[in-house]
Amino acid sequence: MIEALGALALGLLLLALAGDSAVKGVSGLAQRLGLPPFAAGLLLLAFGTSLPELAVNLRAIWLDQSHLALGNAVGSSLANLGLTLGVAALALPLLQRAGWHVPLLALLALACLALMGFGLDGQVQRWEGGLLLAGFLAAVAWLLRRGRREGEAVRSAVAAFAATRTDLVLNLLRLAIASALLYYGARWVVQAGLGLGQAWGLSPLLVGLLPVAIGTTLPEVAAAVMAARRGQGDMVAGHVLGSSLFNLLAIIGGMAVFRPLALPASFVRLELPAMVVLALVLYPMLRSERSVSRGEGAVLVAAFAAWVALELLLL
Repeated sequence: MIEALGALALGLLLLALAGDSAVKGVSGLAQRLGLPPFAAGLLLLAFGTSLPELAVNLRAIWLDQSHLALGNAVGSSLANLGLTLGVAALALPLLQRAGWHVPLLALLALACLALMGFGLDGQVQRWEGGLLLAGFLAAVAWLLRRGRREGEAVRSAVAAFAATRTDLVLNLLRLAIASALLYYGARWVVQAGLGLGQAWGLSPLLVGLLPVAIGTTLPEVAAAVMAARRGQGDMVAGHVLGSSLFNLLAIIGGMAVFRPLALPASFVRLELPAMVVLALVLYPMLRSERSVSRGEGAVLVAAFAAWVALELLLL
């Protein structure tokens, strides 16, 4: 088990390094091709920070471990909403100035409800996966259009998030390094996660929901705390919502388009309803021109801990 824990830690470190390199590479290439820094920053918020989770899920699917991939997609979203946002608010209250947070939160709740409806028959069909993917593309298009109406402070923060060198060779090298790190990081994380699952008596679904999802979220928690200390509350909330939407709509939708996807009954009864509850708790916290306080951050962390405890009690 010690070996598996070491492999998991090493894999998570590689994924964290890969995510940073990939974000810089994609941002630099996009701006070199003429995309404004603000638009590049919005796209990175929408999906760029979810690349480690995507790599883990692709590796799990390659190994025919679709339940691990499902668990990671949903578990990472729950960890983002409860752990990442909560711990960042505990570090420093998060000022919310952007107007897109509440609509994206509503879309996240709708995505959960749609998945619950699709899963009533135990499967997400290809056409249902296509609807989820279309929903993500529509959300990105809306975000790019809505972002133009934000105030200068928000626009400057988003543009600063995407700021990087635009040299072609440098960014191609960044992407090449990120690809290698993502491959080996995902390989070790999935392998170690399955090994720990056997040692601890966890199903592949719970491996994805708990150790893998929480592990892949920890680097994002650290980044969110640093952003909070720099006064970038909008960026923290934007990352959390964008990453969660990408997990639910793009990753799960893409998996279903590739192959009809068996959805565990617990998703309809527990995990997705838990995310809807977290979205309802978050709604009053993310209204613009106010902040997520330390007390509210503690509520989010406690809600996430309660969900983890419930999952373990139901083993």
